[in-house]
Amino acid sequence: MADNVRFTLNDRQVEIVGVPPMTTLLDWLRDHRGLRGTKEGCAEGDCGACTVVLEREGRRDAVNSCIVLLGQLDGQSVRTVEGLRGADGGPHPVQTAMAEADATQCGFCTPGFVMSAVAHASNGGTADPEAIHEALAGNLCRCTGYRPIVEAMTRIAGLAVEPPPAPSPVAPRTGAVAFDGAFFAPRSLEELLALRAAHPEALLLAGGTDLGLLASRERKPPKAVIHLMHVPELAAISATADKITIGAAATYEAAAPTLIEAFPALRAYLSRLGSRQIRNMGTIGGNIGTASPIGDMPPVLLALEASLTLVSKRGTREVPLDEFFLDYRKTELAPDEIIQSLAMPRLWEGETFHCDKVSKRRDQDISTVAGAYRVRIRNGKIEDARLAFGGMAATPRRAPAAEAALLKDGFAAAIAAIETDFKPLDDWRGSAAYRRQVAANLLRRLELRLAEPGRVLEVEAL
Repeated sequence: MADNVRFTLNDRQVEIVGVPPMTTLLDWLRDHRGLRGTKEGCAEGDCGACTVVLEREGRRDAVNSCIVLLGQLDGQSVRTVEGLRGADGGPHPVQTAMAEADATQCGFCTPGFVMSAVAHASNGGTADPEAIHEALAGNLCRCTGYRPIVEAMTRIAGLAVEPPPAPSPVAPRTGAVAFDGAFFAPRSLEELLALRAAHPEALLLAGGTDLGLLASRERKPPKAVIHLMHVPELAAISATADKITIGAAATYEAAAPTLIEAFPALRAYLSRLGSRQIRNMGTIGGNIGTASPIGDMPPVLLALEASLTLVSKRGTREVPLDEFFLDYRKTELAPDEIIQSLAMPRLWEGETFHCDKVSKRRDQDISTVAGAYRVRIRNGKIEDARLAFGGMAATPRRAPAAEAALLKDGFAAAIAAIETDFKPLDDWRGSAAYRRQVAANLLRRLELRLAEPGRVLEVEAL
């Protein structure tokens, strides 16, 4: 079971010996490989200066190397800015476009922009300004030189700047492995449950967009982790006529097409959930498991009547998401259990779904208040409603008093009932009074949406 991490770096196989698997990819690249084109800016996955590309399954995906642990890369293919080459051995087309558009100033952020541009163009990204800005939302320019960077992106978007990535030459694993006796990587649900029972103290690691901060920003990497991303049962995504089921370790990027097809309002909402780098690694199951009161997805899932499948060696149980969050960062999950998947019913006839996110910045920011609403209307009358909010309590929660008031007396009563449902805390993101006012205003917005169908079909930037 014990082994070393092996992956492909810039087309060459590497094996990690003598370096803990909880080391971040960024630190290893700079300190152990001397590849210093990849920069550290924020150490928390926000600025994009550390962006590299994962080449996998016919795609090139931009990720933040500052919060990716070496153990997560076993069997993967990584490309840094030093690994870019043009067809004639000269500069890569993206590098040429950046130079010709005068898109570099101090140059610190430039390698990260280059790698995001490579991923965007390689995956068929277009020159549409909205698509380019979305692709670059996870990269911050310290010199505010965005106009020429966008111009460079426009020049190369949609071009076949790279052939499709080849599969990693590293031989795939056939069973669970352990790196350094502390980083466990199962390959099946059975192996995962056995490891979970044997190591209940180990932290469950999926995309690492939250847990990776322990190793990067905090410089206190976890002592033991169980990596979930190689377990097929946790990555499965399915859609039937009645419901949507998403594996707990499916990334946001992988789940997005299925979710948006079923719930179109999520298109704009998901575009504001972190950056593309974050969505390429982050998982919905991880967002639920961390039980943050300001996580973006739990309010959405509460409104959509989601339920969780929890699994251990003792068996399987279904838990409505309403009953999963117990208190601040406390959940119904037992020490030997894992979240296998979440499921939610499709919208019934006469139902509509909307969601909103209010934050200090439009991009790359956690919610101050998030709201999601599933409403059933027949013959011009609201028959049922599920209203859920994040940032309003110690856990993501529904608003039962507002729901009851809405059904009985309408929106004015529901807005007044917000005071009964929530007693928000004051913090630097927003005061309690501000949060209550925002929640009330979001219900007013919902009223306008329902009164004039089609007026606001998706979440707006606030």
